[in-house]
Amino acid sequence: MHSLLGDVVRYGTGRRALQLGRRDLAGKTGTTNDQRDAWFNGFNTALAASAWVGFDDFSPLGNRETGGRAALPIWIEFMRGALDGVPESTLAEPPGLVRARIDPETGQLAVAGQRDAIFELFRSEQRPDEPAGGTANLPAGQGGERPVTPEQIF
Repeated sequence: MHSLLGDVVRYGTGRRALQLGRRDLAGKTGTTNDQRDAWFNGFNTALAASAWVGFDDFSPLGNRETGGRAALPIWIEFMRGALDGVPESTLAEPPGLVRARIDPETGQLAVAGQRDAIFELFRSEQRPDEPAGGTANLPAGQGGERPVTPEQIF
């Protein structure tokens, strides 16, 4: 879960939290239907905090007022002060997990030289054991097109 929620900050809707200059943050944005409530729940190993924005009368906040836009800036300002002087730290990974470099489209092992490969955590017995089919993401001159998958046909 920590890795998954860390990706929200590194690559997703919580990306603005990177302005804190820390690599140990994780969290989740949230927005209700019709933008009536927006929040960001975030943490590191030292502190967890939530920021919520909404009206008591269930009125909408307004168009495009999402957790990442309305609540995350409040959380960032709070954490800027709360984590001042607190060193970065990481959680120990549970036993039985392994990291693997995978193709983000297929979930299979990445091929050597694949530019868009990402690292993901797996239970050791569930780690993909076959490389991704195809070479579309190889550096220029090192491969051809990926095979068409059934999902691409439909």
